[in-house]
Amino acid sequence: MNQRLDFYASSPAAIKAMVGLEQRINKSQLEQPLVELVRLRASQINGCAYCMDLHSGDARKAGEDARRLATLSAWRDTPFFSERERAALAWTEALTLIHIDHVPDAVWAAVQPHFSPEEITDLTLLIVAINGWNRFSIAFRKSPE
Repeated sequence: MNQRLDFYASSPAAIKAMVGLEQRINKSQLEQPLVELVRLRASQINGCAYCMDLHSGDARKAGEDARRLATLSAWRDTPFFSERERAALAWTEALTLIHIDHVPDAVWAAVQPHFSPEEITDLTLLIVAINGWNRFSIAFRKSPE
């Protein structure tokens, strides 16, 4: 599969805007292991090979357990994730698949006890950002190196 377009080179201003989202995420109170799980889960749902490769590697570098990474797509059926992580993963799936159910009340109710309003907003920004990166990478066929 050949890359269609080098989106980094074709519009540095667009990428600068995306990087701005990442800078806010990096300043948030969200813990890095959770950030990487969210990035990886959204990328799995979207089928973004480049981002799955990138974020699984970043998660491993940050000390993430291989068993948790291997079972992330089936997180509901494993005992490996905390309640906070489960709430974030459910929020990630609902927002990534927003066309299905428009974020059910049950998902909203599940995320609220585990995150402050600022954290929920930052978590949402994280999900928006990774879905954006996925769309750039998928549309322009960016492949893992």
